[in-house]
Amino acid sequence: MKNKGLLITTIIFFLTVNTTYYWEGKLGLFAFPAFLILTVIYLELGVLLIRQIYFLVREKFTDKTRLINIGLLTIVLTLTFLRPFGLIDFDKLEGDNVLVAEREGAANCMTTLKLKDDFTFSERSVCFGVTEIKGNYHLQNDTIYFDNVDVGRHENEFYKFAIIKPSKFNKDGKHFDLTRYESLTDTVGHELWITKNDLNKLKDKKPNR
Repeated sequence: MKNKGLLITTIIFFLTVNTTYYWEGKLGLFAFPAFLILTVIYLELGVLLIRQIYFLVREKFTDKTRLINIGLLTIVLTLTFLRPFGLIDFDKLEGDNVLVAEREGAANCMTTLKLKDDFTFSERSVCFGVTEIKGNYHLQNDTIYFDNVDVGRHENEFYKFAIIKPSKFNKDGKHFDLTRYESLTDTVGHELWITKNDLNKLKDKKPNR
């Protein structure tokens, strides 16, 4: 690989890794193959770094372009190893989480729902792929209603509302579930386990409509 091509590949790889937050949820079942490809590229860049160091030593450090490539590769590979999901936590930039609920299913599948303080929500599901659903919500008494839901191309529908209830599985009075319902006629619901609840912070706040 020529020096210019290596430089461009390194930069594209770095940008791809650091924008994972915005594209992984749109890939669905293709998210895991994409991560595997990134892993292969990471390993290939590691091999190329060793080769670049070898040639630089053999050339007695006379090639400045090669020296720049080695420096850039070292920085990118080190930062990717330390922060594999990117340097910036874009989730925090989009607002504080006032409620977080999650549940692990079969085959280590994980669903995580986050309600933001700006009355937006996102649900991320990792199960043989990554899917993400976003929308708005509003509170009415003890009920959370989901509005303007964008289910994307990998899902067909989403829950209409949710209610916080004492946990079914841990009845110590300190743990609660977020039970979501598909409609008013849904009597079963689907529980997520609440790990954070600061909805009281929204007491004097209203959604922008």
